[in-house]
Amino acid sequence: MQFLYKIFLLTCFTCCFFLTVKSQLTVSGTVFDSTKLIPVKDVLIKSSNGTTSLTDSLGRYAIVTTDRDSLTFIYNNKPTAKFAVKQIPNIGNFEISLHIRLPEKFRTLKEVKVYSRNYRQDSINNREQYAKLFNYQQPGISTSTDAYSGAAGMDLDELINVFRFKRNRQLKRMQERLLEQEQENYINYRFNRNSVKRITGLDGKDLDVFMKTYRPDFEFTQNSSLVDFYQYILNASYDYKKKILMQGKTADSLQQKR
Repeated sequence: MQFLYKIFLLTCFTCCFFLTVKSQLTVSGTVFDSTKLIPVKDVLIKSSNGTTSLTDSLGRYAIVTTDRDSLTFIYNNKPTAKFAVKQIPNIGNFEISLHIRLPEKFRTLKEVKVYSRNYRQDSINNREQYAKLFNYQQPGISTSTDAYSGAAGMDLDELINVFRFKRNRQLKRMQERLLEQEQENYINYRFNRNSVKRITGLDGKDLDVFMKTYRPDFEFTQNSSLVDFYQYILNASYDYKKKILMQGKTADSLQQKR
């Protein structure tokens, strides 16, 4: 009888153990400052079940909890509101922004590294594929050296090309289109929907209209620093939202006016 009792206790303990393990889950993500761009280091994440975690230098964290618990984010002894785990839409990428502003020296953004690597590779491939057009120069009178005799003389091919007006115009237009396309691609790389959505909080039709209305030119996009460029997007979003609120306009009416 005593043996059966021990078996029963062991079975109950094993079932409880596996139920507890099964109910556990890991919530992970990144903590940003109020700009939603700069990750915050050393934020304490505390679960109502007692477990804790700390964000690293990139603002990333991971904490073991259950769907019955809630999470609180604490920075400089100031806690946020509690977040019920069962209400978190994506426990594998739960990002939040705190009501603080960090100095520029802490900024880093993993998305920028990914976009930058892809953009540079695409640009290099494009330059290699259309090297003749990118390197095209208006033909003119020039000299060439004979490979055998070493004597210098007029380059007849170049001279003939001078009078091929139609060909020269076509090549020049194609070169200009490629350069314009390259500039547009660079703007698209920096002024991309993911970054703009994160900075502005806009979505749907509002995001579409904002992207079209406040698209920066190539010169500013190329010469501005990361902070200046993101500050431009943030300021532009304030301007957009202000016009929507003060003038009572919808995204459609603002787009038509522009």
